[in-house]
Order: sequence, then C-alpha cells, then structure tokens
Amino acid sequence: MRSKRPDESFLEYKQRVLDTKSVSFCGAKWYNATIWLGSGQTTSCHHPLPHQVSVEQVLANPAALHNTPEKKEQRRQMQNGKRPSGCEYCWKIEDSSATAISDRPYKTMIYSEEELNDAFNLSSESDVNLRTLEIAFDRTCNFACSYCNPAFSSTWVRDVKTNGGYSGLVSDGRNHFTHAHDNSQLYGYTDTNPYVEAFFKWWESDLHKTLRELRITGGEPLMSGHTWQLLDWFKENVGKSQTKLAINSNLGMIKEKLKEFIDKVKDIPDLEIYTSCESFGQQAEYIRDGLDYKQWIDNLLALQSAGIKMHVMATINGLCLPNLPKFLDHLMDIKVGRGRDAVTVTLNILRFPSFQSPTVMPDYIKKECVDKLNVFLEKYSDGYYLHQMEIEHIRRLVEYLNTVTLPHTGASPLEILEKDFKTFYKQYDERRDKNLIETFPELADWYNDL
Repeated sequence: MRSKRPDESFLEYKQRVLDTKSVSFCGAKWYNATIWLGSGQTTSCHHPLPHQVSVEQVLANPAALHNTPEKKEQRRQMQNGKRPSGCEYCWKIEDSSATAISDRPYKTMIYSEEELNDAFNLSSESDVNLRTLEIAFDRTCNFACSYCNPAFSSTWVRDVKTNGGYSGLVSDGRNHFTHAHDNSQLYGYTDTNPYVEAFFKWWESDLHKTLRELRITGGEPLMSGHTWQLLDWFKENVGKSQTKLAINSNLGMIKEKLKEFIDKVKDIPDLEIYTSCESFGQQAEYIRDGLDYKQWIDNLLALQSAGIKMHVMATINGLCLPNLPKFLDHLMDIKVGRGRDAVTVTLNILRFPSFQSPTVMPDYIKKECVDKLNVFLEKYSDGYYLHQMEIEHIRRLVEYLNTVTLPHTGASPLEILEKDFKTFYKQYDERRDKNLIETFPELADWYNDL
C-alpha cells in the first residue's frame, strides 16, 4: 500500500509524489488524525496545534471526530499549493535546506498512490475515512516529563495543584505550566463522555473495517480502563478487523503489570509499542520525571522478546543533547545484538515549550553533539543496522543544529528563552527534588551565567 518505491530516496519520493500535486500536499491531512477524547480535540498529526470538535456534530456523525471544518479548510489550502500555518514544523525544516526532509514524506508514504490521488482530487468539503488514527482516552499518567504539561499528564496536574503554577516565564505564551488545564479533561473518569461514546460507536460500526492502524496514546494509556476495554475487543475478535494496533507507553510499569499486558496481547497480530526516551541514565531520568532508565530498558527488551515490535520516539529538547549520542549508541547495541528491526528510533525536534528547544543550548553543546552524531553516522550510514528513515532523521537534526537559531516563527529572542530556561528549571528542581547542575555538569558554567 505504500507509495514510496524501495529504490528511491525520500527526496526523490517527495519530488515525484508530493511536489507533482502541490508544494504543500500532505496525505496526513486526509487520512491521519490524533484525537484527544478527554478534551474533544483533534489534529492531523502531532505537529499542528489541536482544535476543538463540536459535540453536536459528533453526536450526529461520529466521523466528525476527524472531519472538522478546520481540517477541511487546511485540505483546501494544500490542494491549492498554500501552506497551512499550523504545519509550520515541516515548513521550517524544508526551508532550512533544499535537501532537508521534513515529516511530510514520512507521513504520506504509508498511503497508496491511488489513495493520495483520491485525496488530492476530492472536494475539500467531503468527509474522508481514516486509514491511521491516534487516540487518547484521558490524561492519566505516572510521569511528569519536563517538556510535557498538565494537559497531558495527571501527575503534572498534581504538581501544579499542590505547588501552584510556575511563575516568571516570559516566553510561555501558551501558559503550559501556569494552571491545571482543566479543559483538557472535560469529563470526570466516572462521567459519560460523548467523545468516548462516539469513538466506540464509530469503532464498532465500521471504523474497525476501514482503519489500517490504530495507535493509543495518553497520558499513559495502560493506566486507562478504556484501553483495556479495547484490548479485550481485539482479543475477542481476532481476525475480524484489518486494523493493526499500536500503543504509546512510557514503559514505567512493574514486572507483574508487564506480564499481565503481555498475556493480554499475545494473540493480537502485529502489535507495535511506541515508547519515548532521548537521553541516557540519570540525564534521561531528569528530563522524563518518573522514569527509571534501567526499568525502561528491561521492559523494552522483555516486550521485544515477546515478539512485539518496538519503536523509540526521541523528543529532541535542549537537555538531551549532551547524552543523545550515547543513547543512540545504547540503542545500536540492541540492534547489533538482536537485529536491525529489534528497535527503531525517530528524532522529533521539540518546538514548544520554546525555552526547552535545542536551539537554546550554548554553541559548544550543539557543536559537540553534532560532531558525535557525524561520527555515529559515519560508523552506521551503510544502512546495515539503520533504516534510511533513521539516517535521515539524524542528518536533519545535524542540519537543524547547524542552521536554525530560533525554534519557531514568533519565538522570543534567545536571551529571553535562556532566562526562561533557568527560571523554569530552578522551580522544577525545587518541586521534583532534582539538581540540574549536578545532573548536567557540562552545562554548569553556562547555566550559572544566565
């Protein structure tokens, strides 16, 4: 079903399939969605900001969870070669270099050329049946990662409700850290949620017949009863759906819970787990508060040994740069020992909160990271252990660190981002009983001078 040919590069694919339609076309705007059922919000992928779905429209038509007026307008823009502003992540990468590969090709290549042609030629007012979907039932989570916020983590909510909002952050125009984001969980966990009801109605009626991949995210989805309800459906209906199931999980679970999960999903074919990490050891645990790095690795290996496909999504923030190369080396140890497909990795560059962007890091940190990544690429660029997409992700990060100076259009000046970096992490240390300078000694002089 993929539209990318095995013998062409991603740049060649972009030029052949995307650019011949329009310079802004992306299949994800039609066939992919992320839907947060706790808040009733949706977006076409994880880069554009989410927008609200109408309860009235969903009650009348569950497919309105995806086919919103906002997305239909963005489809119209793409059909006419215009760039929707919400897709700035890709535009910024593509504008950094003529050969830079944004996520547009990766998000589009998973659909057939027939599907892409149908989408491009379809009236922008028409509803489209999803092929890939990511859903979050609620924001329950046992982690409170530094680059996350209360909108996506109940542990972050507890921090803010206990200690109050973070203060003094000039560049945080979206107020990620100032309040509990109650609008992200519109319904209590025992309340009837019309968005959840609409999803299961859609799923039971025909979505499971047309959807190729369903990914469950959170919060931490394995802490949600709705996730286990859906796992029961898959277990009881093996062979009745073409939908492949994938789950985003922080893997922060004890051995007994991990065993329960493996037993539950052992008969679900082609299950994939997407997990997150981007640094090594104590530095990873600092960034992703709640993480036990050894437990994370042990659980990843246990799931892989159970025949589950494992993927690592690295969120490239400023603090991960010192140990990112070491982390990639650790993943390569797994690939070398267990095979090229034992685990795959994507490098996703953080833009918000902007003061945690890798662009905020001092030049010597960025240069050292770039130098080590180039050595890493030289060692593994033959593609024996790395997929082409993994190589391209590392190359584009190198290009980004070398050329991009601000995380996004409209970002505050660098000196304000640097001050906010220190303002945030001083409070983070106090609330979480951490110490940035002890954990990141390579940043001590720069941090103390801010």
